[in-house]
Amino acid sequence: MSSMFGKPRASSERPPQSPLPECNVAILGCRGAGKSALTVKFLTKRFISEYDPNLEDTYSSEELVDQQPVLLKVMDTADQDGPGNCERYLCWASAFLVVYSIDNRKSFEGCQRYLEVLALHARGCQRRCPVLLLGNKLDMEQYRQVLSAEGMSLASRFGCLFHEVSACQDFARVQHVFHEAVREVRRQAEWNLPVRPLFISEERPCPPVATPVALPTQHSLATCTFNTLSPVNYKEMPSVAQAKLVTVKSSRAQSKRKAPTLTLLKGFKIF
Repeated sequence: MSSMFGKPRASSERPPQSPLPECNVAILGCRGAGKSALTVKFLTKRFISEYDPNLEDTYSSEELVDQQPVLLKVMDTADQDGPGNCERYLCWASAFLVVYSIDNRKSFEGCQRYLEVLALHARGCQRRCPVLLLGNKLDMEQYRQVLSAEGMSLASRFGCLFHEVSACQDFARVQHVFHEAVREVRRQAEWNLPVRPLFISEERPCPPVATPVALPTQHSLATCTFNTLSPVNYKEMPSVAQAKLVTVKSSRAQSKRKAPTLTLLKGFKIF
């Protein structure tokens, strides 16, 4: 169905050995909140008011977010009145957009159930995915039933970002929301990077190799050779340890004696 939108693709020109990083975004919300309208607006810059509310599909679009290319996959879910069969997107998505309509309080209340499901999933799998709460249909301001302060309060309670958009008016704001989801996924990936341990080699002066020493033969003992070479010892420091450059300021009296003014882990080398 993504081909129906006519979105130009450059995947055929990209060498297969350098695939684009992917970001999977699932659009959640009650029926009538405008999930499909937001998806179509982002993909085509057009507003479509009539669509099949039971249709669920996944679309792909190559985007440039902060001068970095990404293959953004969007799943337009088709839940009717609340979360159902959540496993299909909980294990797939790397970010979630939870949508409600500002002129429909019931859709706002349904968002709370989605946020609760996402919070339980994050605690159960120990994997936190970014969540953005969206108040859609900002063009229906005169019929508003949900205040902006209520949306901000709900987002703050669940620790997610909050935006209000209009699928039929402002493309730039809709695009910003999807790109912001990509940015949050990137930030989360950076926080989850494993910290490489710091290795410090302790070098000790090696004494010269001892010459073979022949024990007296009158005691019927074999000839033995002693080698006193000591290998370099490697110590693994905890990941939280950091090597710091320490600058020591010298007084005038010390400067007259030409005392050293810089000390960096004397006797150690950092790799």
